[in-house]
Amino acid sequence: MVSGSFPVMSLALVLLASPETVLKGTDPLELTEDPASQMIGGIDRFLLEKLDGIREVREGNWTEALSAAKSTDDLWEAQRQRLSKMLGVRDPRSSPPCLELVTTLERSSIRGQSDEVIVHAVRWPAFGNVHGEGLLVTPSRGEIAARVVVVPDADQFPEQCVGLLSLEDASFPFPLALAEAGCQVLMPTLLSRDIEARNGRAKMTHREYIYRAAYELGRHVIGYELGKILACVDLFEKENAASSKDLPVGIAGWGEGGLLALSAAAVDPRIDVALVSGFFGEIEDLWQEPMDRNVFGLLNWFGAAEMALLVAPRRLLVEASEGPQFTMPPGLGGAPGRLSTPAWQGVQREWQRLLELTDRVFPDKRENLSLFHSVQGQGYASFEARVAFMRELIPSFSANEEEFPPSPLTPTQERRVTEKEIQSRLRRQLEELDRHNQWILSESPSVRRAFFEKVDLSSLERFQQTIEPYREIFRQDVIGEFEEELSDPKPRSRRIFDMETVTGYEVILDVFPHVMAYGILLLPKGIEQGRRRPAVVCQHGLEGRPQDLAHPDVSNSSYNQYGLRLAEEGFIVFAPQNPYILGDRFRTLQRKANPLGKTLFSIIVSQHQQIVNWLGSLDQVDSKRIAFYGLSYGGKTAMRVPALVSDYCLSICSGDFNDWVWKNASTRSPYSYMWTGEYEIFEFDLGSTFNYAEMAALICPRPFMVERGHFDGVAPDERVAYEFAKVRHLYNGKLGIGDLCAIEWFPGPHAIHGEGTFAFLKKHLGWPG
Repeated sequence: MVSGSFPVMSLALVLLASPETVLKGTDPLELTEDPASQMIGGIDRFLLEKLDGIREVREGNWTEALSAAKSTDDLWEAQRQRLSKMLGVRDPRSSPPCLELVTTLERSSIRGQSDEVIVHAVRWPAFGNVHGEGLLVTPSRGEIAARVVVVPDADQFPEQCVGLLSLEDASFPFPLALAEAGCQVLMPTLLSRDIEARNGRAKMTHREYIYRAAYELGRHVIGYELGKILACVDLFEKENAASSKDLPVGIAGWGEGGLLALSAAAVDPRIDVALVSGFFGEIEDLWQEPMDRNVFGLLNWFGAAEMALLVAPRRLLVEASEGPQFTMPPGLGGAPGRLSTPAWQGVQREWQRLLELTDRVFPDKRENLSLFHSVQGQGYASFEARVAFMRELIPSFSANEEEFPPSPLTPTQERRVTEKEIQSRLRRQLEELDRHNQWILSESPSVRRAFFEKVDLSSLERFQQTIEPYREIFRQDVIGEFEEELSDPKPRSRRIFDMETVTGYEVILDVFPHVMAYGILLLPKGIEQGRRRPAVVCQHGLEGRPQDLAHPDVSNSSYNQYGLRLAEEGFIVFAPQNPYILGDRFRTLQRKANPLGKTLFSIIVSQHQQIVNWLGSLDQVDSKRIAFYGLSYGGKTAMRVPALVSDYCLSICSGDFNDWVWKNASTRSPYSYMWTGEYEIFEFDLGSTFNYAEMAALICPRPFMVERGHFDGVAPDERVAYEFAKVRHLYNGKLGIGDLCAIEWFPGPHAIHGEGTFAFLKKHLGWPG
């Protein structure tokens, strides 16, 4: 992607434009700081205010859902499905469920035992070709009285939780206590937060590595691990049926396991009781957590209280204990993030919200909720919480603190469990999920074809009618749209250069509170009074500036001053500053927007709508002939913005068009974003909905063109051709409008070529005419 620097401007930033340098119909512009930085800061404030008010939005959504539901059961089922989709629980689980003992020629499955308990290494099919893998802890004697899934934190091995490996500051060996009391316990292995360089490039955790491709494909690392956990519940259900005993099913988890325990109990009513430790609290700042916690649209419907509400009226116990500590530093390539213990005050506030919600829906079930505050250490440190959970499963259970510690395990004589063995298991889990992502990627074209099957291609008129519902899906569910009206633009301007043929103005427009659009307007000289000309909005790429393509004093070989060249050809040109600039400052905007069900393009689309509204109001501009032409990240904008801003009559994507889903999700291609620092680039569930061909269908039947350098490192020629062939097939093969669709190949790099595209603009904008 191209980048640029902020040039020295022709006037000092702090000076107010004089009346003779102001564009007609605008107020004088005063700049006191870098406009790109000002833009990023304003968007940041806008999104933080949205996050501050998201609880009220959630309350309104739930109130509306409660009033519309025919019954509580219907509402709960709909909300479970909603949460499951958000968390990426999409893949059918393996059937019939089965549990396999992990044995080798060198050793049995037994990893340790005591007089009361035996521990086996096990695995079980979960979904696709993915297995859960971990430990089975069972009583050595007596009948099983209950069945439990105990979920460790991501940086805990199951063996550490039962004392088979040393662990500094180890939590209470709860699985052993459960087994001694008569519970059958399954403990899955989670992906760890170990940091590695991926393909020798960007460093990120195992969890973010799987998250990236999964997110693009409508899945999630949370959903994958829920699939393994719910497969355990399937096993328990099968064993209960085989023994004709309806034994209770419980789940307990700490840290990441606490999140998963709460999520599993929320989406699966077969779980009778849940113990959530080291997780529950206010989650509105999840944008600061590791990237694998990023869930698109979650906060519109679910905080911790709303997730817990789905457990009702079953039994839920929450232990406020010390949570896992983790920091992913910036600058490695993965998304910066941190985990810390939920603040007790925040836990109390969220718990109070849960009680109030429960009183509204289940007024007689508040006693099913219990909160314990542990100040003694990590998960299951509260004696009261442990006993309460066990009594829910086994009502006859009793213990005091002196008698409660379970007997330590004796490792098997064959050989002790080693960390190398455990790391091999972790690697198997990682590679299975990677292969599953790649299989989903390979299937995604057929999924998208099925998704688009309601588009009627029998005529151009029918196509335009039937494509509209897909535009709304793209607008609401993929890009995300802010509901408020655009602000009064209050245009401000100042002249920054005056050439023989072109005059340049800096312009700022208000968009939303705190949010502005900034750019450079180029007006050719000699426009006749009363005549209106076509306009071209020219968009820079990553870390770029409008000056890179629209200022005579700035030379950038990637852009070849194409905005200025078009203005010299007689087009009116506007070069906006888009907010993909200033590194992590803009990337964290995506982190803030995603939990709201929004993206960086939610802002960009609104900025461009304001831009075309304003351009169309100018005396010199023909509002019916405003085109878009963007390079690199501007090419990404060329695919998304004209699809939603119908005022753009034409779109040119330069240096970006390719098999976009493949580029994001492939771990087999060197071109993939899986290896880079653009952690913000991933968009939820594009794999099932909109690749670039489908986005181009939203632009159709307006003219659409791709500009492609043979030596552009964005993607290989064959991937560009593969995706463009689908666009050409739509325009020419199905709709008979092939002259409105074109591609130019040229022997060059990631840059504006400006030959075929200029001819395309002149032809379809009727200039000169």
